[in-house]
Amino acid sequence: RWAATACVVTGASRGFGRSLARLLAPQLGPGSLLLLLARNAAALGAELRVQCVAADLGCEEGLRRAGAALRELLQDASFGRLLLVNNAGSLGDISKSFLDLTDLQEINTYFSFNISSALCLTSAALRAFGARPGCSRTVVNVSSLCALEPFPSWALYCAAKAAREMLFRVLAREQPELRVLSYAPGPLDTDMQVLARTRTADPGMRQQFQRLHEQGQLIHSSVSAQKLLRLLQEDSFPSGAHVDFYDI
Repeated sequence: RWAATACVVTGASRGFGRSLARLLAPQLGPGSLLLLLARNAAALGAELRVQCVAADLGCEEGLRRAGAALRELLQDASFGRLLLVNNAGSLGDISKSFLDLTDLQEINTYFSFNISSALCLTSAALRAFGARPGCSRTVVNVSSLCALEPFPSWALYCAAKAAREMLFRVLAREQPELRVLSYAPGPLDTDMQVLARTRTADPGMRQQFQRLHEQGQLIHSSVSAQKLLRLLQEDSFPSGAHVDFYDI
């Protein structure tokens, strides 16, 4: 168990984030804090301090609320470890192709939630926790195959995942004492996958997602979350690396 750990998970109210939070809770030892950030606060039972902050990271007020919570809680000098999991994200309007993306406000709002908020929250968390002698700090970016490969009609999602991946690679290069990981959890059986197989504009992509569902090839969130937990426990990945579910 990780004693005196400050653990922050964004997008923790459902899907992969909720599964990961449930697995992390018993991993955290005495004196630890589990801070869950989501649009809707998730109720988790654990023998440690659990703080739920309801904040919409896609708007300035929600980001301010989340940042204030991080600054207040992470300055506690008793913590010897920081684990920040940037999981919050959205697909965007995948019923649109590239040429349909003409609304600047829609595009900026999407990137604000999926890129800018992760950057701002990570910076706030690292500044609040500080570089403490003998303490470890790990930052996880929940990534995707879409960070590496183009998916037709998923221009916004692919661009956001690629941008986030590069942000965290830069962080790893700038701060070599940090542990930074981009983890692609695989095709998860979540609400996002329902949207993928019903709303994706590109017919070939839509059929591909439908086949994954029909053939039982979607991954349960808890199975993928367990692989991420194992990665974090072993702590042998190169900082800044992209690791896919199927690589483990």
